Amino acid sequence: MSVTSIVTTYSVTGMTCGHCAAAVSEEISRLPVVTSVDADAPSGRVAVTSTGELDDAAVQAAVEEAGYTLTGRL
Repeated sequence: MSVTSIVTTYSVTGMTCGHCAAAVSEEISRLPVVTSVDADAPSGRVAVTSTGELDDAAVQAAVEEAGYTLTGRL
């Protein structure tokens, strides 16, 4: 049985460098269904690959824990 991957892209403000993107990726990666995170500081886009539907409130809390602001899904 194969597991379906879902990619959800978010917009995050405040990331200005690779360290910022890494901090956001690290926090989001801790969520239960997340399998990978690709954060791009210049564009503010964060693509999250998961095995199930993401809880936007949990993603927002993770982004805020890293010190940034989630502005929504793209």
